[in-house]
Amino acid sequence: MRNAFLTLTLLCLFFTACRQEKAAKIDPASRTKVALRSFSDTTTLDTFKIVLNGDKPKEMELVFTITTPSGKNIYTKILKATALLDNYKDNVDLGKEKKQVQFLEDELGLFLDEENFLEPAVTADELPDKNTPDKIFFGELKKSGLNGFKYRLGKESNVYIAWSDKEQKVKPYYECCR
Repeated sequence: MRNAFLTLTLLCLFFTACRQEKAAKIDPASRTKVALRSFSDTTTLDTFKIVLNGDKPKEMELVFTITTPSGKNIYTKILKATALLDNYKDNVDLGKEKKQVQFLEDELGLFLDEENFLEPAVTADELPDKNTPDKIFFGELKKSGLNGFKYRLGKESNVYIAWSDKEQKVKPYYECCR
């Protein structure tokens, strides 16, 4: 009787494991990353937050925000999962939904890596080039010494952003390849 029960239990577990071809889920606890960094002011810490929303890759998006210590949202960027996946499908095996979800989770995990925080945004010896969208803003950053942040839009596309004290908003100061 005991062996029959054990065999039946093992068979149930086996069939349950084989049938679990359901949509890949992300643990809600791992869907948000937060970092506190000096950005809009050198004496206070802004909140950098990235959240992965959605359940299926076709509807997922990474939502990146920067908020001041007073709670004012100064930057929001929504990165559609489909655009990110399209950028990497030639280089990374993203054929199955599970691999796509894993790729997006990895992107979430890497987004706020230390190397993406640039202190300062522009060093004294840097010069603007063809990838500098606003040379006046580039010069402002050189003088202010404010920090920058970079993030990927695709395998060959990085955006560098910083706070403009003059315009009181976050602006891109460099856009380029990897």
